[in-house]
Amino acid sequence: MTPDKHARPAQQAQVLPAAGFALLAALSLLWGLNWPFMKIALGEIPVWPFRSLSLIVGGGALLLITALGGRSLRVAGGEIRPLLLCTVFNIVGWHLCSAYGISLMAAGRASIIAFTMPLWAAILGGILLGEHLTWRRWLGLALGMAGLAVLIGPDLGVVGRTPWGAAFMLGAALSWALGTVLMKRFTWSLPIAALAGWQLLLGAIPVTLGAFIIGDWPDPAALSREALIALAYVLIVPMIFCHWAWFKVVSLFPAVLAAIGTLAIPIVGVLSSGLILGEPIGAREILALALVCAALVIVLILPTLRRPE
Repeated sequence: MTPDKHARPAQQAQVLPAAGFALLAALSLLWGLNWPFMKIALGEIPVWPFRSLSLIVGGGALLLITALGGRSLRVAGGEIRPLLLCTVFNIVGWHLCSAYGISLMAAGRASIIAFTMPLWAAILGGILLGEHLTWRRWLGLALGMAGLAVLIGPDLGVVGRTPWGAAFMLGAALSWALGTVLMKRFTWSLPIAALAGWQLLLGAIPVTLGAFIIGDWPDPAALSREALIALAYVLIVPMIFCHWAWFKVVSLFPAVLAAIGTLAIPIVGVLSSGLILGEPIGAREILALALVCAALVIVLILPTLRRPE
């Protein structure tokens, strides 16, 4: 019998690479560990210099990796304005708000609020892109809001107490969501890694200028060993390796598996913050985390599982 030339690629497409699963596991673990390490670094390094250094290192590394892979770094003339617009929300808004948020609240709680981003993106996608707002999206948003209420609601009831950390983290999640929706609104000719690298470097410009204007640069010699280790981790692992690993995972796996990987990040963030920083993990944190993860499953994963190949 003559082999079917069309059957072989189809069969191969069903085989998911073991290396991809290893990358997905590493990504979930290492990005989750980023939250307590950021908390340690921001305890001694001000927000603006910290983010300036992170964006320069991360953006430069991503562009270098893209160039070494033989891909183009050229930005088409018609994509410059959309690139700048997306940078404002994806990079400047997210990185500054999240840094201030994590410096003002427990790292584990901050990670839970940050990963409400897909819920806001689902709603903003309906408003800005005309995407259909299904019952799953509304249910997911309701569960996510319930998670936020469990997490920060009691603090709102205390007279004179303003949960600024939670407010900054919510602003970060909304900024990231809006940037994500805007990315989908425009057509890009750049490779994804180069697109992210340019956003990081462009976002570094106003952040670095702000750092010099504020003038609150730390003395490297005065930083503790813990802060230097945490800074090195943030620069090398999340900003370089995790960004590269994420794009690799997206290229290897269906969207549903990549989405499942993101679910583990806030879980690792909460657990690692408890182990490394000694942050309490009580009923509120566990319930809020469960509600947000349930919301993400409903919004991200169930629709993909029901979608025909």
